[in-house]
Amino acid sequence: MARLYLVNRRVPAALAAVAACAVGLRVALRWQWEAYGALQLPLIFETGCAVAIAVTATSLLGEPERVTGRWLPFLRLATAVALTVAAVGALAAAGAGGHVAGGALEVLRNVAGLTGIGLLCAALFGGAQAWAGPTAYLMVALYALYTQWHGPAVTTPWIWPARPPHDVGAALCAGLVFVAGVALVAVRGARDADPEIPRSE
Repeated sequence: MARLYLVNRRVPAALAAVAACAVGLRVALRWQWEAYGALQLPLIFETGCAVAIAVTATSLLGEPERVTGRWLPFLRLATAVALTVAAVGALAAAGAGGHVAGGALEVLRNVAGLTGIGLLCAALFGGAQAWAGPTAYLMVALYALYTQWHGPAVTTPWIWPARPPHDVGAALCAGLVFVAGVALVAVRGARDADPEIPRSE
């Protein structure tokens, strides 16, 4: 059942996307970036990982999957957490020795928070729209990073990518969003219409 669940949720494709983001980050770190670009760069790849994880909340089977038993919420929970850990590990490894802005702590905070936003979107609006939340938040975060150089600086902890990596308030905000997203997806799953089953004539 677990294997079928992972294939149904496109987990192998999500892992491939996470690996591609890690490779992309590693390659991009070989170039010289100005301070603003160096802050933007990891955030873009972190958003890519979050989108890939959020898409796995979508089931291709719909209602038939929901009646498979009481283990479904645990599978949803384990999948979301495991993919998030894999994404953090892959991006942190890709940035090792590459002077990633904020280091591993910032990668952890940003990936967790962005993934939580994506999972909340999947649960509330459907898996097909799961990408919209992290992408919209990316635009807000990029603007917040921009204000650090051009003022007035945005300092709210809810825009955690613009806060220092050891900012406790920003870490709490990102953590709360992640927990909320994982919990909602684990209990309810993505809000998707059941696939149409063709009827024989």
